[in-house]
Amino acid sequence: MSEQAPNEARVIPLRPPAARPSATRPGTTRPASERPATAPPATAPPRAAPKEPLWRDLVGDVLRRERLAQERTLKDVADAARISMPYLSEVERGRKEASSEVLAAAAHALGLGLGDLLSLAQGELIRVTSRRVPGGGRGRTGSSYDGLCLAA
Repeated sequence: MSEQAPNEARVIPLRPPAARPSATRPGTTRPASERPATAPPATAPPRAAPKEPLWRDLVGDVLRRERLAQERTLKDVADAARISMPYLSEVERGRKEASSEVLAAAAHALGLGLGDLLSLAQGELIRVTSRRVPGGGRGRTGSSYDGLCLAA
């Protein structure tokens, strides 16, 4: 049969000792030998890889930087592009995914072509992503492609 003494019960704890509630009265302390073991410190969850920047954020940053460099107001550029001022503001802040027509209109209002705007945004993308990746940058990833690709 079993090698247990007849008056002993076999106890299988459901929780680790640190998670069990204390059986002592409030204000009393137990000797160190009776205190429950402390749980090991929780390990931090693994850090996620940094997110890639969104294209709309990059394009919006370029539009805003160009507008401010020309010392023009949001209203002035929106009127010249024939788009609403609140919408242009949303595009500049990366809140709206603007169509190519809207981007072209905003770029032309700033004296840029659509290709110029997209090229500046590509440069911003390269600058931002090479800063995040240790040892990153052009020519270090093994890819020889150095162009711009947009898909609709």
